[in-house]
Amino acid sequence: MSGLPDAGFLDERGLNRQHVFNLAALPADLLAPLAPAAHERQLILFGHAGRRLWECVQAEGLSSAHPIDEYSLRTVEHWLRRNLPATQARFVFPNTPSHQRIGLQRLGQLAGWHHPAPFMLGVDAKWGSWFAYRAAILTDTNLPTSAIEDLGHPCPACTDKPCIGACPGKAMEGGHFDMAACHQHRLADQSPCALGCLARQACPEGAEHRYEDSQIQHSAAGSLAWIRAHART
Repeated sequence: MSGLPDAGFLDERGLNRQHVFNLAALPADLLAPLAPAAHERQLILFGHAGRRLWECVQAEGLSSAHPIDEYSLRTVEHWLRRNLPATQARFVFPNTPSHQRIGLQRLGQLAGWHHPAPFMLGVDAKWGSWFAYRAAILTDTNLPTSAIEDLGHPCPACTDKPCIGACPGKAMEGGHFDMAACHQHRLADQSPCALGCLARQACPEGAEHRYEDSQIQHSAAGSLAWIRAHART
């Protein structure tokens, strides 16, 4: 449990994972890109797990290029106004300057959320890989820090490794993730994984929390556009 005030408001709106960190306790290399000001003492990480967030985004009918980011920003801002109106808060994700690299997966590891899966996403024994990081703010608060929420790492006990066999680009067969092979296959004509990672979908963990196809395709379209843009550079 995060211990945030009015956490139920966030849960109902799909931001059902929250974690409060004291900046003084974060590793120096993780803290440095955040460039905290003197008054900023804590980082609050917001994530979502399962389908609820996408249901809320669709219910609002958002049509921007980045509807999940827009919704997440607005929801966190609303939560701050409701519960911490005097707090000074600064978003460091999303809307992160291009020169800053926020270590979201590192923060997820420290929170207990992230265990590495062969297909390069975080996974746990409840949600599988069907969760993501949605917002992070630096604040001047003195909230109780969150307890680690470690739901377990399912991959070591998985003997069949269906994710590896499901990848048409054979990006995991060498015992490590071959990013170049993944990108090459996603860019191929009529690629079956252009708009959704087949390895991720083959993982049995958290299958009941699998995103709707429309969310999978939306997220994959964004990453595919990034791959195409960088393939030309």
